[in-house]
Amino acid sequence: MGVKVSVVVPVSEPGPDDDAFDACVRSLLEQTMPSDEYEVIFADDHSDDGTRERLDAVAAVRPNVRVLHLEHTGSPTRGRNVGLAVARGEYVYLLGRRDRLERVALEAMYHAAVETDADVLIGRLVRGDDPPSRAFSRNRERADLFRDRLLGLPTAHKLFRRAFLDTRDIRFPDIEPQMSEQAFVIKAYLTAKVVAVLADQVCCHMAPPQPPQSTPAEWATGLRAVLDVIDTHSDPGEQRERLYAHWFRTGVLRPLGGRRLANATPGRRAAMFSALRDLTLERFPPELDRHLPVHLRTRAMLLRSGQLGRLMALNEATTGTYLRAELRDVRWDESILTLDLAVEIVNAAGDPMTYESAGDRLLWTPPLAGLNLPPALADVTDAVAKARMEVYIRHTGNGLIFFIPVTGEVCRAEENGRVRVWAVGRARLDVGSAALGRPLRPGEWEVHVRMRGGTHQARTRVAGHKGAQLSCVGVLAGHPRKLVIPCWSEQRELSVYVEPKSFADSIVLVSAGATVTHRDGELFIALPVPYVPPSGGPATELLLRQATTRARTVTVPALVEPGVPGRFPGQLVAKFPLARIPSETHLTPGLWTPHLKVDAREHPLRFAMDLSRSRRARIRPTQDPTSLTRPPSALTRLLNHLPGGPQTLRALQKLRTRYLPPPQ
Repeated sequence: MGVKVSVVVPVSEPGPDDDAFDACVRSLLEQTMPSDEYEVIFADDHSDDGTRERLDAVAAVRPNVRVLHLEHTGSPTRGRNVGLAVARGEYVYLLGRRDRLERVALEAMYHAAVETDADVLIGRLVRGDDPPSRAFSRNRERADLFRDRLLGLPTAHKLFRRAFLDTRDIRFPDIEPQMSEQAFVIKAYLTAKVVAVLADQVCCHMAPPQPPQSTPAEWATGLRAVLDVIDTHSDPGEQRERLYAHWFRTGVLRPLGGRRLANATPGRRAAMFSALRDLTLERFPPELDRHLPVHLRTRAMLLRSGQLGRLMALNEATTGTYLRAELRDVRWDESILTLDLAVEIVNAAGDPMTYESAGDRLLWTPPLAGLNLPPALADVTDAVAKARMEVYIRHTGNGLIFFIPVTGEVCRAEENGRVRVWAVGRARLDVGSAALGRPLRPGEWEVHVRMRGGTHQARTRVAGHKGAQLSCVGVLAGHPRKLVIPCWSEQRELSVYVEPKSFADSIVLVSAGATVTHRDGELFIALPVPYVPPSGGPATELLLRQATTRARTVTVPALVEPGVPGRFPGQLVAKFPLARIPSETHLTPGLWTPHLKVDAREHPLRFAMDLSRSRRARIRPTQDPTSLTRPPSALTRLLNHLPGGPQTLRALQKLRTRYLPPPQ
């Protein structure tokens, strides 16, 4: 049987301690596709850090691994081209040395490519906590360049039919590496008969993007090469304009915004501005600006007119925009978790973004004195009409991200000729189908919200407000049934945990919601219990350990009271006797860290308890209570700043050690 897939990986001195490269190699060797059906080609750019020897050692015991020893160029371009030239697979996949594949990636992508007869197949990509591209909202047998937003996937992490690349003479041009990759991909997009998308299987975990190391002149030259590819393989008209507008936005205007421009040296900043201005005047006419959001239209105007100083001032004035999200309610509708949200984009000062009302039109006002835009340039009416809220979940372990359905509306309010815009909506998380029709994997899933407004977009974690009662009741959901629990971080950020490992772990997840009361010389600690099984759960004890160098431990039995599944959590209650003098069975003033003890195993809880000398107890939520130590008292702080104070403190500590009973 012939080789089905060749994987080409350019390598350049990753170093012996590069964990990302090691993970990349392991992911390639552990594919579920039989080893005689795929090959791995490492194109080494004359690394002299031991990498060549390591790869040769792998190839010596793996018949499907080849290592190409190349002369040094400092660029992945030649390695990719040489790898393509010697590849034997029916399809070729291009991978970076810091990326890694899922075990089933090659097998899943190959089958999907054969079924759809694709020249190019894009397997689902994941990069950190970035929200997924809308291209991955579902599988697509015939993807469209614009409708399916393929331009948002410009990297070479794709499966290409090798005969298609050879027939079309698609290779990486010898230009700036990032632009070389984009020129390769856009030529493939424009000449392929079929581009397919595999969305329901994560295929590749991409490394964080690296800032370009090229000079401004090299970057501009690379952009010209990309535009030349577009000119060659597209006809004049709307499609070409939209392609040009995309690269104007991503290749010219974005590099001239944010911290990248502000942090550059004055010389590089001037060179970047000059090179990109020359390119803009040459290839990007003002007619393209209608495809841009208003803040980029303004940036383009300042670029064409040569106003670098005002461009930097505008960037500074617009920095700090963020999303304010209000979680109004979280509840279970049978087995579906429902979130009621209101979100709004605000500036760095926390003031809502507003627009000038001009009849039936809305105009954006730049936050820069003296910068007045003509109405046609400042008009954001159509963009505001498309404003929307999006909610997605992210697995904290593997980075998987999925959007969840949202219904709602965009609201407006006018005051003093200014219009404020925000969105309200209801998101519904169905654990049994949220992963593109499949159940969510076990583990913790963060909940994020994003809003696309008239001028900006922003995203944030979904968080509850201080003082709000936050539900942590769990339910059995999905098929087969799994316990699902809403839980809250120390910052009151919402996550959803699917299938905790044990009854104790389910309580740990929500233990930051603990409460404490003092009555008749005893302290009662109550913990929410997301779900109490019909059996009532195992025998449980609550253990408090004093956070001192000679920690005492007090352990008492705990009573578990059931709640109402899907409506109210249960409760675990433990009663501790109090005393002023340390003893084995009583609590004394100090900082205490709690543990849940089940089946002789201790589980640290997500809070600490500070007990004052007046017997007042205070709960301190924390994700790592075991690291806490008791804060110094006012007397300790005072003595530390007085002459002779430290010596007095040491004497007092010796007296306490000598005459008070030792901690148990």
